[in-house]
Amino acid sequence: MSPEDRLRERLDGFPRLPLAEYPSPLQHLPRLSGELARPIYVKRDDGLGPAGGGNKTRKLEYLLAEAREQGARKVVTYGGLQSNHARITAAAALVLGLEPHLFYLERRPSPLVGNLLLNELMAARMHFFPARRSHGRPTRMDRANRLVRLLARLRVGAHYFIPVGGHSWRGCLGYVRAALEIHEQARERGIANAWIVTAAGTGGTLAGLMAGLRLAESGLRPLGIDVGRLWTGFPIAVARVAAEACARLGSPVDFAPEDVPLVEGTYVGKAYGTPSEGGVAAMRRLVVTEGLLLDPVYTAKAFAGLLDLVHRGQLGTDEPVIFIHTGGLPALFALGDAVLEGGGGVVSGS
Repeated sequence: MSPEDRLRERLDGFPRLPLAEYPSPLQHLPRLSGELARPIYVKRDDGLGPAGGGNKTRKLEYLLAEAREQGARKVVTYGGLQSNHARITAAAALVLGLEPHLFYLERRPSPLVGNLLLNELMAARMHFFPARRSHGRPTRMDRANRLVRLLARLRVGAHYFIPVGGHSWRGCLGYVRAALEIHEQARERGIANAWIVTAAGTGGTLAGLMAGLRLAESGLRPLGIDVGRLWTGFPIAVARVAAEACARLGSPVDFAPEDVPLVEGTYVGKAYGTPSEGGVAAMRRLVVTEGLLLDPVYTAKAFAGLLDLVHRGQLGTDEPVIFIHTGGLPALFALGDAVLEGGGGVVSGS
């Protein structure tokens, strides 16, 4: 049995509720490829799933399957005000007949725009708890999870809890499966030596790619671009969940923090949730060359990182690059003024 078949068989041993049609397209960008003198592709996970879609759909297929198995009637998760994860969780929960509760450690804004507006349209229960500000300093992911669990027990009662961004070994299985999917698409295209670049907010997507590519014995190379500067010990958290996913799949791998291919901090800009000058420039460049829109919180910053790293020769010389479009377009409509104000930046190599 090939490594790919063995991995697929093990993944099929975990309960999963499909929420989208697969595989998502692997789209070649001919004009940008010409400008950068190397093949550039986009993995279109932005269209996966309900209510606008996005990459979190893959994780929720495993997480919500467990919620159903446990007989849960309510689902709780949390995120930033423009959290795509919260929006897709609400939509997927409703599709499956579950009651979504979304927690935000922020004041309730007025008016509700972007992802918050979509949550309101879906009648998702949103709970706002202004937390003590840390002046932009990173926090511990496990500490934030514990706080929301406590708040949810008091406000919601019995529920199934999903960590921020679906960051858990079970959620990680969604991108283990995606890694196998990309590996097969890349082999068909003759680009089996490509880089795979993704935004890293909570790190679950990157962890899943690391685990899946390792277990599939793939030659593809993952790279995460930190878009938030949110978490202390970020590489430790990513290595831990990738290792646990491998162990649960029956092939233990000891990932160390230094094994995590992550560019931290460089392309975040002022803060998480705030458009960066480089990100806005990257967003403009991609839409005028290929007609493809990015969001200002995640994908634009990660794409700015991709362009800069290519320009500086940090991704080899002529290897193909696959960018995972994780979605998030609703945030563009919430942050439009900031995007327009930040439109004067120039991305290296443009």
